[in-house]
Amino acid sequence: MKGVAVSTSSPAEQLRELCCSPVLAGELDGPEADLLARTLRTLGDPVRLRILGRIRTSDGARTTTKELADHLGLTQPTVSHHLGVLHDTGFLTRSRDGRQTWYVIEPTAFESLQQLLDPAPAAGG
Repeated sequence: MKGVAVSTSSPAEQLRELCCSPVLAGELDGPEADLLARTLRTLGDPVRLRILGRIRTSDGARTTTKELADHLGLTQPTVSHHLGVLHDTGFLTRSRDGRQTWYVIEPTAFESLQQLLDPAPAAGG
């Protein structure tokens, strides 16, 4: 996978840039490996996986920090920290509605990750 430039764009955009080259199709260079490791570390936290699951199954597939904290039995600062990490790595989008901030899963981040990890051989290879 050498030759794929990792840009200074957002983590989600960087992940999408790698999406068409499955990990097992070739060797990762340093920046590509760093990006993938950072992405997998984000998803490797059990609290973050619980947050993603709750958002996905919430009414309208969106929720607030308070609802997550109440449902998961965690403090709001803890939930806010994990939401920030998920947002910063492109797995969530957020929007303000008055004083509420709503979090929604960004499906393209998971599609890109799935393509990146796909063990199927690359076309023509």
